Amino acid sequence: MTHPVGETPNKLDRGARVYVAGHRGLVGSAIMRRLVADGFVNVVGKTSTELDLRNRDAVFGYFEQVRPRYVVLAAAKVGGILANSTYPVDFLSENVRIQVNVLDAALQFGVERLLFLGSSCIYPKFAEQPIKEEALLTGHLEPTNDAYAIAKIAGILHVQAVRRQYGLPWISAMPTNLYGPNDNFSPTGSHVLPAMIRRYDDAVASNATSVTNWGTGTPRREFLHADDMADACLHLLENYDSPQHVNIGSGTDVTIREIAEIIASVTGYQGETLWDSDKPDGTPQKLLDVSKLSDTGWRSKIDLRDGLERTVAWYRASADILRR
Repeated sequence: MTHPVGETPNKLDRGARVYVAGHRGLVGSAIMRRLVADGFVNVVGKTSTELDLRNRDAVFGYFEQVRPRYVVLAAAKVGGILANSTYPVDFLSENVRIQVNVLDAALQFGVERLLFLGSSCIYPKFAEQPIKEEALLTGHLEPTNDAYAIAKIAGILHVQAVRRQYGLPWISAMPTNLYGPNDNFSPTGSHVLPAMIRRYDDAVASNATSVTNWGTGTPRREFLHADDMADACLHLLENYDSPQHVNIGSGTDVTIREIAEIIASVTGYQGETLWDSDKPDGTPQKLLDVSKLSDTGWRSKIDLRDGLERTVAWYRASADILRR
């Protein structure tokens, strides 16, 4: 059923079973929405309570039962600077176990097409900007999230090894900083953008006169709405087949200070914004070179301000289901 590696993949069968690992999170839920919207009728997932992907026997048992034809591996333990720097063992161990279990089970039970999703933090801290895929393993990682990055790098190499040894057309993609519905808005475990949304929205609700953000506000970051990312993933599954992982991004970046100004405006906050320069900034710039993705015919569609307005509206309407 598989095609030889190197050929252009065919359009996916909308009636085939697709397993989205991590379907409740920011990434996985967006992919689920995109697949269903595009006519896939047999998309399945399990919550972490229902299926612990760190448990190898449980994962193999699930694959034996479900027998998916396609898999998107979006499950991961994720967090911001504080969480990554505080719990590096957890981020390395849990993510490696999740990846190895799912990838091994997918191989064992004949998954035809698989997409592994990583993160732009796989690249060296001082990689030349914008960052090309070839920058992988050419320099030192950002120390605050090196454990998570190593786990994701292991996943890329695992997919490449499957291609070499078994000839399966599995692929990997590395999204930039994502935001949107079902993000983690925890004050200690979230990434910079959802953390800011919560901070400014709380300030509006409490009539606070000031908000304090971490760092100097000078680092530059690229942001992509999760729905754009999901659209790119489906596009890659149907149009890309190569051992080289692919960057997914918008191709443009803004400073953290600029993103704070947009969020303040979108939430209606009118107070003062302060910056705690004693807190770490992280990588000074992280902008992905998306020319490889662009060459396949894909471009991002959701404007940053529009995407933030949607996300703030979702956040305010979803207080009962937020990860806080």
